[in-house]
Amino acid sequence: MAGLQLRSAMAIPFSLTAAFRALSVSTPKRAFTTTSAAQSAPKLPADVPAYPYGPRQWYKQADTGLYGGSMIRFGNKISKGRNEGKTRRSWKPNVRRKKMWSEALQQHLFIKVTRRALRTIISEGGLDKYLLSDRPARLKELGVFGWHLRYQVMQSPAIKEQFRQQREKMGLPEPMTFEEWMKAKEGEIEATVEERLNIKPLTKPRPKGQADPQNDARKIAAAEALP
Repeated sequence: MAGLQLRSAMAIPFSLTAAFRALSVSTPKRAFTTTSAAQSAPKLPADVPAYPYGPRQWYKQADTGLYGGSMIRFGNKISKGRNEGKTRRSWKPNVRRKKMWSEALQQHLFIKVTRRALRTIISEGGLDKYLLSDRPARLKELGVFGWHLRYQVMQSPAIKEQFRQQREKMGLPEPMTFEEWMKAKEGEIEATVEERLNIKPLTKPRPKGQADPQNDARKIAAAEALP
């Protein structure tokens, strides 16, 4: 019995040490977070031309719909009562999710659109006419989302036929396809490279008695540089 009591008494410090070692002062990680995720710029598909104005650097939410150039604004709230003073506040665009019809695509589209852009679409006569406008101000306010939607509308058969009729009316030739343009561009690049790498005219020996214009020019420049 004495031996058992001695063993139990000796085991107490070791068990307490193990218990203290098992304790952790670090706070456990939370399974959720209240911090909003960083907004990433939307990317266009590979077959869509690059947007000339690039993604928005401020208020990146505007690249997810038709905002018409609207952005978040900041200002002051002026108190006129007993506690006169200024309080910082912000004004966000009036964004709605609207169901809009596209004549070119022949389908309804659910788009985030501001009240300002919606009035412009109604005054233009429809979503397609709003997207197909070629004014620089309109292209700038489209954003990445509007640019992608504009490309889809332009690639529809109805709009292609409309452009073809306009070219015939104006007497313009048919534009090259992308494959034809790439083939012509490759031919131009090959001709330029061949012209730059062709050193036969430079290494061709001159007949006796023929002057070298470059050498004569260097001699004249050296003579003029002398005092």
